[in-house]
Amino acid sequence: MGPVKSDEEIMEILEAYDLTGSYRKAAELAGCDHHTVRRYVQLRGHGVDPTEPAARTKLIDEFLPKVEELVERSLGKIGADAVHKKIAAMGFGGTDRTTRRAVAAAKESYRAGNRRVYRPWIPEPGMWLQWDWGWGPKVDGRQVQLWCAWLAWSRFRVVIPVFDKTLPTVAACLDATFRTIGGVPTYCLTDNEKTVTVEHVARIAMRNPEIVPIGRYYGTVVRTCMPADPESKGGSEATVRIAKRDLVPTNVNLRPAFEDFTELVEACDVFMAEVNGRAHRETRRIPAEMLAEEQHRLHPVPERAFTAAFGQSRRVGKDATIQVDAVRYSVPHTLIDDSVWVRFHGQDLIVTAMVDRQPVEVARHLRSTPGNPSIDDAHYPAGSRGERTPKPTTPAEAEFLALGPGAALWLQEAGEAGIRHVRSKMADAVTLAKLHGAAEVDRALGTAATVERFADGDLMAILAHQVEHDDTEPTRPGESHSLQPGTSAWSGFGAAD
Repeated sequence: MGPVKSDEEIMEILEAYDLTGSYRKAAELAGCDHHTVRRYVQLRGHGVDPTEPAARTKLIDEFLPKVEELVERSLGKIGADAVHKKIAAMGFGGTDRTTRRAVAAAKESYRAGNRRVYRPWIPEPGMWLQWDWGWGPKVDGRQVQLWCAWLAWSRFRVVIPVFDKTLPTVAACLDATFRTIGGVPTYCLTDNEKTVTVEHVARIAMRNPEIVPIGRYYGTVVRTCMPADPESKGGSEATVRIAKRDLVPTNVNLRPAFEDFTELVEACDVFMAEVNGRAHRETRRIPAEMLAEEQHRLHPVPERAFTAAFGQSRRVGKDATIQVDAVRYSVPHTLIDDSVWVRFHGQDLIVTAMVDRQPVEVARHLRSTPGNPSIDDAHYPAGSRGERTPKPTTPAEAEFLALGPGAALWLQEAGEAGIRHVRSKMADAVTLAKLHGAAEVDRALGTAATVERFADGDLMAILAHQVEHDDTEPTRPGESHSLQPGTSAWSGFGAAD
C-alpha cells in the first residue's frame, strides 16, 4: 500500500475516473497507479467514504463485547477503572488509557440508545395549573410551608403560607387559588405527594381516593407529573425558588424575621403583586394582563368551598367556644353563631372557617381532655372578665349616660366605692348639664371618677375649678380625708372647767 492520499488527491482521482471511465487513463491524469484508482472507485461503489481512513485492528477489539456488557448491566454507571480490572483478568494487555476510551465510547452509545426524548410542553389557555411546596420561614417558632401555584399559560403565580401539607390544607389552598385567579382550569398538576399519590404500580400513579372528590367538586382533574421532568415541573419549581428567595429571611435579602403570621400573609400578597405585575422573561407580557384573557377559558368557581375535607362541622356558642370530644375549645368571638369545621392533625385541633368566602384556619389548640377546656384569651375582646358596661334601663339613666364617657366612668367608680344616693347625684349632674353644657359636666364627672370625689358638692366644685384652672386637675383625697362628720366637738369632753 502506497502513501495515504489526501482528501484533495482522492477527489481528483475520482474526478479523473468519472471523466475517462478507465482506471489506467485516470491514473495517468491523476499521476498515480491504476490499482489505486480502482480501490477508491470500489470503495465509493460500496457506499464507503473514500476519504475516511481504514479502520485498524486494536488490541481491545476482542474485549469490546465484554465492555459493552458491563456498561449495559450497570445502566451506564460503571467506571473505567473497574472495567479495566475485569478485562485485565481476562487477558487484556493494553493500558488503562485504551480502556477509558473504549468505556467512554460504550457509554455514549448506551446514552444514545436510552436517552429520554420528550416534546416541548406548549400550554393552552385555561388548561393547566401546577402547584408545589417550599419551605418557608419560621413564625413564632413554627415552621411555615409555602403553597406555590402557577397558571401555565399566563404565568400567574399564587403563594399562600400554611402550617402543614395535609389534605384539608390542600383543599383550602386549591379553593383560595381558584378564587384568586378567578376560575378553575381543566387540569391541576403536582408532584407525587402522599396527599395526591399513595403509590406507583408498574410506574402508574395510584391516586389518593380522598383527592378525587375534591377535583370532581371543582370540575378539574388532579394529575401528577413525571419525576425529573423539567417541562412539567419547571414552572412550579421556579415559583418555589423565587418565593423562597424573596420571602424567607436570609443574609442575601436582609429581610427581618416575621413578627406574626399576619405579617407573612401580607408579605406574600406584596410578592404576588410584584411578580404578577412585571413582564415575564419568556412571554414578554405581564401575567396579570394575560390572566384577564385566560379567565375566559376557565371554569366558574363554586360559590361554596369544598368543606368535607375540613373535618366535622361545629356551631360556635355564645361563649365563643365549640365542643369536640367533650372538650371545649375557644374560637375568635367574631364567629359566634357561625359554623366552623374541626379536625385533628397529630396533637393539634385545627379549626377552619369561611372568611370572605375562603376557608381560613382561625384557631389551633393542643388536644385536651374532658374537664380541661382550652381557652385562648386572644379570641375574646379586650377588657376585664366579668366587668359590665353601663347600659340604661330607665329614661333617667339614659339621660345621665348620654352626657358622655365620663358619666359612664363616674357610675362605674361610684358603684365600686359604695357611694350612697347615686340616683340623686345623677339627677344633679343632668341639671348642671343644662346650665353648663353636657361636655363640661361629662368632663367633670370623668375627673371626679379619676380622683375619687363623689361627695355632695364635689361635682360643682370641680366645674368651678375647670372654669378657673382649665389645665389643672383637682387633687385626689388623701388617706386622712374622710366623708364622715368630724369629732372636733368632742375634743374637750371631760376636761376640768
